[in-house]
Amino acid sequence: MAIALALRVVSGLAAAALAALLLEYYGLAGPPSPLPQRRHMRRPHPAPGSGDRNIFWGLQISDIHLSRFRDPGRAADLEKFCSETVDVIQPALVLATGDLTDAKTKEQLGSRQQEVEWQTYHGILKKTKVMEKTAWLDIRGNHDAYNIPSRESINNYYRKYSAMRRDGSFRYVHSAPFGNYSFISVDATRSPGPKRPFNFFGILDEKQMKELLLLAKESSQSNHTIWFGHFTTSTILSPSPGIQSIMSSATAYLCGHLHMLGGLMPVLHTRHVQGTLELELGDWKDNRRYRIFAFDHDLFSFADLVFGRWPVVLITNPKPLLYSCGKHEPLERLLHSTHIRVLAFSLSSIASVTVRIDGAHLGQAVHLSGPIFVLKWNPRNYVNGTHNIEVVVQDSAGRSQSAHHVFSVQENIHLTFDPLASFILLTDHCILARVLFVLIVLIQLATLITFRLLVCPQLKEPPGFVSLTSFSLHVLSKINIFYYSVLLLTLYTVLGPWFFGEIIDGKLGCCFSFGIFVNGHFLQGGMTFVVGILQLVFFNIPLMAYLCWSLLQRCFGHNFRSHLRKGKYLKIIPVHLLMLLLYTWQVYSCYFLHMTYGTLALLVSPLRTWLTLLTPVLVRCVWTLKSAELGAFMVQLKSHLSS
Repeated sequence: MAIALALRVVSGLAAAALAALLLEYYGLAGPPSPLPQRRHMRRPHPAPGSGDRNIFWGLQISDIHLSRFRDPGRAADLEKFCSETVDVIQPALVLATGDLTDAKTKEQLGSRQQEVEWQTYHGILKKTKVMEKTAWLDIRGNHDAYNIPSRESINNYYRKYSAMRRDGSFRYVHSAPFGNYSFISVDATRSPGPKRPFNFFGILDEKQMKELLLLAKESSQSNHTIWFGHFTTSTILSPSPGIQSIMSSATAYLCGHLHMLGGLMPVLHTRHVQGTLELELGDWKDNRRYRIFAFDHDLFSFADLVFGRWPVVLITNPKPLLYSCGKHEPLERLLHSTHIRVLAFSLSSIASVTVRIDGAHLGQAVHLSGPIFVLKWNPRNYVNGTHNIEVVVQDSAGRSQSAHHVFSVQENIHLTFDPLASFILLTDHCILARVLFVLIVLIQLATLITFRLLVCPQLKEPPGFVSLTSFSLHVLSKINIFYYSVLLLTLYTVLGPWFFGEIIDGKLGCCFSFGIFVNGHFLQGGMTFVVGILQLVFFNIPLMAYLCWSLLQRCFGHNFRSHLRKGKYLKIIPVHLLMLLLYTWQVYSCYFLHMTYGTLALLVSPLRTWLTLLTPVLVRCVWTLKSAELGAFMVQLKSHLSS
């Protein structure tokens, strides 16, 4: 009794400790521990006031996916963005964070660099003269690296048609009279770049990590450092101490890649344990999203916008509490500020800027210069708790937009990010996929081997779902042809080559669960583990369950025809339909393999094509097998049911 109680206490404490760690890591238990540690001494001045200095702003656009086959509106709207939007907002710089082109084949299954897409992109930059108006910093995404044998390849059109025309990470410094602001790009695209889908995860090696660390050190004297890249940090494989640790001195990391998870997560923002904001931007491809960001007296603010909606509104002071970080920003300036400050842009002149705090009308902001509007206030009137500020901007054409957020002038108050968004952006999905893959394999292997070694117990009256499931697993595990078929399939999924083919056009390679060998290179597994999980969950394990169920029907004395005649259609037909649906998915995966990696990959694919052909043979064997082992189980079940 005492031992059991002690075990319960220990397990409870362990669970509580694990929960506390998870809550702290995902930012659900208040501010992360590094936040109270300030990088600089307190700098209350210069505080936001009525001047038009100490402020600049920029734009971000991501996942443009210019395509020769789909949606010509992407290019037309991008041209309008580069002319109209950039002309109105006049940003100091524009960050184009990858997937500049779509790089897919006409049927959207294969992947190939389409030079015409890059020519379209380059033509837009030239026609609009956007590179003469602002600093256009474009970097590669995974689509821009599809099917490229090396960065020196002639198919690497980024080198020929982009604005930057340089591979690898780099640092851009925006110099202003009030300081320097560093922008560090993270190029985590794979080289060589395989075809889809095995290019989804980015990767950084030791050399690249050292280069990024050097860039971070060079930026240490900047007022602020912004990192930007295509991949979220959760989809980048990087050696210890990890990419999030390397960028810990940054105010924010601006990225794209996830496309708002198909619209399911319109806001994907969080904060790293070290205090850096990670802000994923929705895609231009389908949602026409872009971002405006600003540094106003070294206070960082931003707004995610939809193209074509005017006016554009950004409240720079007071800044949102959710995105405040005392480690990187002089938040004390908010308390010493004398004016609310707003950036307002529109195609027509701004007619009014109305400010409300906590629902109370505060007044009309006055135009200072350019897009800057200010309204005198006393922040000490709002020293207690949190408050809501709302700004409504109307232009002379009658268009109106509003912006609002929660702020606080107290530095010991914090808000938490959406737990799901934090999980998506903070979890290392490569490690998670590996762990899940290994766990699923171990569970399946342990089940098979355990039932192989155990003696089949006598059934108890009456046989329920659990006892019949256990009995069917004993039958499967004791009959060699089925036991070794499922065992070898599971082991082969882990160890064997899945297919052999053109991983890159003209470059043969092998794909395994743990990575890809191509052109003398080994590409560490990331998406391969995800594909492996899908294979296990949606085919291997269901096939094993279907074999168990079919063998149980045989033990009841049925063959394929007789089990259909016993009248229980609502229980029998769905099982066959589900297995047929999963088998259809397996057949489609063979078609996808052919369209993506060619005929050779289709022919030399044990896990796809060969398994698809062998599955009907195995199923037929279940319904026609006559063996002593199966006969013994049939006698055991019949004798139990007749007793």
